[in-house]
Amino acid sequence: MFTFIRIFALLLACGAPFAAAQTELQAERILLTFIPNVQFSPFYVGIDGGYFADAGFDVTLEHLQEPEVLDLVAVQQANFGIVSGEQVILARAQSRDVMYIFEWFQRYPVGLVYDAAAPIEEVADLSGLTIGIPGRFGASYSGFITLLQSGGLSEADVQLNEIGFNAPEAFCLGAVDAAVVYINNEPLQIRNLAAQNECGSVTDVAVASVASAVDLVSNGLIVNRALLDENPDAAALMVSALTQALRAVINNPAAAYLASLPYVENLPQTGAFITELKQIAAHQAEFLTTSPSRDAVAASRAALHQSLAEQFPPGESAQFQVLLNSVELWDAERLGFSELASWQAMGETLALMGFLDDAEQDLSAAFSNDFLPEREK
Repeated sequence: MFTFIRIFALLLACGAPFAAAQTELQAERILLTFIPNVQFSPFYVGIDGGYFADAGFDVTLEHLQEPEVLDLVAVQQANFGIVSGEQVILARAQSRDVMYIFEWFQRYPVGLVYDAAAPIEEVADLSGLTIGIPGRFGASYSGFITLLQSGGLSEADVQLNEIGFNAPEAFCLGAVDAAVVYINNEPLQIRNLAAQNECGSVTDVAVASVASAVDLVSNGLIVNRALLDENPDAAALMVSALTQALRAVINNPAAAYLASLPYVENLPQTGAFITELKQIAAHQAEFLTTSPSRDAVAASRAALHQSLAEQFPPGESAQFQVLLNSVELWDAERLGFSELASWQAMGETLALMGFLDDAEQDLSAAFSNDFLPEREK
């Protein structure tokens, strides 16, 4: 365990009661999507930094498909899971009593990547173009339809090609004019390919993020109604621990990257890059003892990015850059806080797509900020 992460447990206590007096930890699963990845570092830090244990939990992580996560939480086979907001709305429309209690991604992570030299200045300029998308499902599809709508377009105005999760390859081969991507990861991959002259005539790309057009609810922590009825303190303690772990990652991404090494197979384990990160993490931990402002911490991340970009090739630092990009989507003055307007915007998109019937859903019942630590409410 990296000792500098443990420092944050003392510095960043969020006010919710800890379960330190317990002699036995409660075993809990947190169900995640995708595969182990540096983007899940808040959960690795939650374990490695002792935040979950301090809250009374012995946490294990499981990676499943998003529908499986929602199913297991809904039928009380698991208490906690991470899913996207639109899945919560759709599940509740089918009378599945799940609730969203912590908004992890404060900015919607989906956007559109295209050649920076293309004559695209606004969303309306996408009309008639061939757009690659993983498929007509999930956050990518919902986000893209919302982006089109913000520019007065509909799906009928573009040629939508389902390309799976292969945007860098499809885009660089010229199979599509633009591609729907997760903005913390895939534009970076495409830029690296372009820098190696492996992306046709493309030398740089531009990104139109959904969040720049509309505030949609994104990925967050869900629980089942039974847990909230029978043991609401457990929900509050889990949210408190996740809040602290997330803030620790935001404040010291180098330490978070190092804590992710045992969990993510494709991260480098040795070499000058890791040595540099250890030094940076220790220096950042010392910097945090001065109680810097949120803006000062953000400036330290920007300086870190610049320094590492100058020292190491993109292939070596790429996953750390993904983490830094992700932090920008997570960071907020109030971590975990969810806005009703972002739920309503997502509900409107789902209705437009025909995924909801005409019956208006009370979206205020889909989420709660009541379990956030006092300073985050």
